[in-house]
Amino acid sequence: MDHQPPAFFNRGPAPLVRLMFFVVLALLLMVLDARFRYTETLRAGLALLAYPFQRIAMAPVQLATGVVGFFSSQVQLQRENDALREKQLRAAKDLVTLEALAAENAQLRRLAEARERLPRKSTLAEILYAGRDPFSRKVIIDKGRMDGIQPGLPVVDDVGVIGQVTRVYPLLAEVTLITDKDQAIPVQIVRNGLRAVAFGAGDGATLDLRFMAANADILNGDVLVTSGIDGTYPPGIPVAKVVRIERDAAYAFAKIACVPAAGTNQHNQVLVLAADDKLPPAPQVEPAQERPVKGKRAKRRE
Repeated sequence: MDHQPPAFFNRGPAPLVRLMFFVVLALLLMVLDARFRYTETLRAGLALLAYPFQRIAMAPVQLATGVVGFFSSQVQLQRENDALREKQLRAAKDLVTLEALAAENAQLRRLAEARERLPRKSTLAEILYAGRDPFSRKVIIDKGRMDGIQPGLPVVDDVGVIGQVTRVYPLLAEVTLITDKDQAIPVQIVRNGLRAVAFGAGDGATLDLRFMAANADILNGDVLVTSGIDGTYPPGIPVAKVVRIERDAAYAFAKIACVPAAGTNQHNQVLVLAADDKLPPAPQVEPAQERPVKGKRAKRRE
């Protein structure tokens, strides 16, 4: 039985012959290319024809690499943003601290200058916290009886009067601000020398000039200073400025509102002025002699 393929399926030379042919051809081309550079043009043309197929074959790999690189970049950028945000927050915190320290140093310098201008000796104190009573305007300072603080001493800052020491403890003291409703201070108008008494309004922001006649010579913007007639506050220290005057013919007195000159709710450092040594001692009040009750006298007579 003949198993030879038909004539039209003839495949030409034997595979071994073809292999030898192509090997010899490859060696010949390599020699020619190495010695005479004959295949440079052919190589360039083949590379140009193969370039689109190379791009198509590399597209999935490049796409996958791009996606991975994109997400990696996003993660890296997110980390960098978080680090920069944290760094910015730290820098902002440090900046706020530096600003607070700068403001405190400026306040201390102004207090030092005011300390030289004041006629009395003073003690530098720091406000620790405000009083617990919401209906009073009081603060606690870090100086007390051990530091020579006594009740009644005036408290000022670099601008004006803050208040008065009302209670003293061994290491602390209580200061009642001039805006407290129970606090009063003798004042004098700088423009004309008119004396009055300023009372705290109790709202923590204003003072009232009470018992002033409706036709009193007081104008908006007048500056009030301590008159010194009470012997507690040195004369000439700024207290407040007139901001509102209400005159009504139906009332004998005018309603006059003032704002404090000092930072009663702003600064943490204050000066406690010592007592005036030049003032004479307060007169001693002699105890009144007890008078016998008429009923008891009548009983004794009986």
